[in-house]
Amino acid sequence: MWDELLVAVALVLVLEGIIPFLAPEKFRQALSQLGQLSSRSLRIAGLVSMMIGIIVLYLVRLGS
Repeated sequence: MWDELLVAVALVLVLEGIIPFLAPEKFRQALSQLGQLSSRSLRIAGLVSMMIGIIVLYLVRLGS
């Protein structure tokens, strides 16, 4: 189980590093815009992101 968790964390780090590596200026602009969003908007975006992640995990587990 711990191996799978570490693989998942490593994949998150790789995926999160792609955008700043390929387009640092666009990434900086996106972060600036995120800083201007309300807390409610950020929470909704976080909730949607978590729900999508749960659905993807369910579908992956269902297929294997």
